[in-house]
Amino acid sequence: MLIRSFPAGAFGTNCYAVAPGRGQECVVVDPGMDAVEPLARMLAEDGLKPVAVVLTHGHLDHTFSVLPVCEGYDIPAYLHPSDNGMLSDPARWHGPALAPLITGVRLPDPSEVRRLDDGAVLPLAGVELTVRHAPGHTQGSVVFSLDLGSEFDGAPGLLAGDVLFAGSVGRVDLPGGSWEAMLTSLRDVVLPLDDATVVLPGHGPATTIGRERATNPYLAEAGAAAPKGRGL
Repeated sequence: MLIRSFPAGAFGTNCYAVAPGRGQECVVVDPGMDAVEPLARMLAEDGLKPVAVVLTHGHLDHTFSVLPVCEGYDIPAYLHPSDNGMLSDPARWHGPALAPLITGVRLPDPSEVRRLDDGAVLPLAGVELTVRHAPGHTQGSVVFSLDLGSEFDGAPGLLAGDVLFAGSVGRVDLPGGSWEAMLTSLRDVVLPLDDATVVLPGHGPATTIGRERATNPYLAEAGAAAPKGRGL
């Protein structure tokens, strides 16, 4: 498996390209602010041809360049339907830090975006992405599980978006965020993963589930949280 990435824009959002190898088709993940030109250069370096854009959630720092990328390569975009409102009315769902960027930004019409459903397996560009709905950062946040192959010593991988970072988790204070939902997602979606799983987050460096299980205080809190319907 070939994984390439770069931090896009002022928020340093990790934009990924995932492919079976050099010179093959690929999937683009989260093309954020000012991502069009650096993405084109990154794809050209390995001779990659994108066939789809998949979005971990609808925040503008992850979706800013999705329309020009999709139009430029004539490819579809995928997003969980619970975040469609972030495309149709971005001003409602973003805090003041992103407000100056919203005016004039062109985002896809939600009706033209293909839906991501929990548990779906997307066979794209010779890569199988398993979708898990993991709300908390946003209502429609998802993570993608995949097999990273020999380049990562056969370890499983997780494209985590803003659900899990090295030493932290995504913020929950913007509209649509929920700490209770985040704890549930961490407990039910993240913690069951194998310790060897390589986490490729939406911001910052890669990590592993084992490292985060041992050191991330938010995962510890999630592990201590009682399942819904149990406890006092």
